[in-house]
Amino acid sequence: MQVQVNTGKNIEGGERLAQYVKATVDAKLHRFVEQVTRIEAHLSEENSHKTHDQDKKCVLEARPAGKPPVAVTHLAATLDQAIHGAVEKMERVLETTFGHSHHPKAVPVSDIA
Repeated sequence: MQVQVNTGKNIEGGERLAQYVKATVDAKLHRFVEQVTRIEAHLSEENSHKTHDQDKKCVLEARPAGKPPVAVTHLAATLDQAIHGAVEKMERVLETTFGHSHHPKAVPVSDIA
């Protein structure tokens, strides 16, 4: 699964931020590696000229193989919170998209006595 990171003009990007986003995405969404070809992260700051509690934004767009793209957005006070919030939302969307059978704790129906 390829992870691409894009930053807005008010977000200081760089390789360190890109690696952090990739590691966060991989850690939480690794079980979908066979079903998702690419995830794009778009990081931005809303209302950069004003003080606002929830102005950091992370949009994640996933490209599931053979299915239409899905996207989630999370606004938070910090970029770290925005990234983690969006990754958690994406995990729920992908679980719904592919079913819960890919969850490591899921038990196949045939194994239930």
